Amino acid sequence: MVGPRLKLRLVAPRDADYIHGLRTAPAYNAHLSAVSGTAEDQRRWIEAYKAREAEGVEFYYIIARRDDGRRCGVVRLYDIEGDHFTWGSWILDANKPQKAALESAVLIYQIGFDHLGLSRAVFDVRRENERTLAFHRRFGASETGGDDENLYFDYPRARHEADLGRHLAILEETE
Repeated sequence: MVGPRLKLRLVAPRDADYIHGLRTAPAYNAHLSAVSGTAEDQRRWIEAYKAREAEGVEFYYIIARRDDGRRCGVVRLYDIEGDHFTWGSWILDANKPQKAALESAVLIYQIGFDHLGLSRAVFDVRRENERTLAFHRRFGASETGGDDENLYFDYPRARHEADLGRHLAILEETE
């Protein structure tokens, strides 16, 4: 999947060091599930994940800059059930271009809605992750509930379709 500044490609075992570095870096992992183990453990996890990818039940992407292919993050689409999917494990690093959050979200929604044909995204965000909560609220996701740790959201295909033109116009703006 390719956008104006970014492209998403499926992860490969060769990405293990990069992903492990992101997942263990305090600057990026504050609001994610804890990771233990080594980069080699991450490589083995990716190899096992590839079977889930082949079954169409989970997709893990490297976010890369379109112009030079430099990796700048990761995002995962999972819990594909019935009419919906979940996305998360979303990290953008210091190499990201401007508007990378908006663009990577648009790309993951295009995969879920347009390529997989699903009708809604459901996901959770840690309560203390204020920047990501603000992003999803601005994007148009509806809060559906919460618990002590997370807030839960729903983003329907119809909302994506209604907002896509506006999002693409923002992404096409020159800096």
